[in-house]
Amino acid sequence: MRLYDAHNHLQDDRFAGRQDQILAACESAGVARMVVNGACESDWPQVVTLAKGHPVILPSFGYHPWYLSERTAGWLCRLAEFLDRAPAAIGEIGLDRWKPGLPYESQEGVFLAQLNLAAERDLPVSIHCLQTWGRLHELLRAHPRPARGFLLHSFGGPAAMVPALAKLGAYFSFPGYFLQDRKLRQREAFKPVPPDRLLVETDAPDQPLPAEKILCPLASPDGKPLNHPANLPAVYQGLADFLGEPVAALAGRVEENFQRLFAGL
Repeated sequence: MRLYDAHNHLQDDRFAGRQDQILAACESAGVARMVVNGACESDWPQVVTLAKGHPVILPSFGYHPWYLSERTAGWLCRLAEFLDRAPAAIGEIGLDRWKPGLPYESQEGVFLAQLNLAAERDLPVSIHCLQTWGRLHELLRAHPRPARGFLLHSFGGPAAMVPALAKLGAYFSFPGYFLQDRKLRQREAFKPVPPDRLLVETDAPDQPLPAEKILCPLASPDGKPLNHPANLPAVYQGLADFLGEPVAALAGRVEENFQRLFAGL
């Protein structure tokens, strides 16, 4: 099987320079392609470096709502410059009313600027959304979107919203974290996802799988467990078991969906 990680952050400093080791494990695990998402100006160069050395990596650049206070006056022009360097996606971008103390005031303007750039260039865009699904739907419906569609990474919205979001062009990505026992509601939201809109992700180094499902244990320098993309086969297997289908059939479908959304990159 060829496996595809639709969203991770392999450039994260918590990996402490072990990316080559992790990528070797990914090759053994059957990971054919992964989207590595930058979250702010300071980590975009790290994503570039990884992508240049490893064809398995599809780079993606965006401003995550958690880091908007760090942006420079010329951040949007700089984002466009990174997109001009090589084939790339846009993300991680989004809206967040969940994180304590995080200002919301500037989030929508930054989100829409990046969404518009994705629409102008018809690039896939990876969207983070926490506790603002209704407003996200309003903004997506009212503004230009990439013709090829967009990714709702780690989709945690209501199952009832899936048809409306899919109609707008959404793909829905399932993370291994949703295999945790307490995440039944989030798993159930993937049952109505159209077969041609389903993707799989690790969101590494965050959103860990249940301990008993981890295939390749890894710890950060401070000893805390880290999720990483060589655990992707366990995410596929867990999702296939939940949906009641053979994992090979799921993998084939996800491959088609990934290649459609990220075609040409």
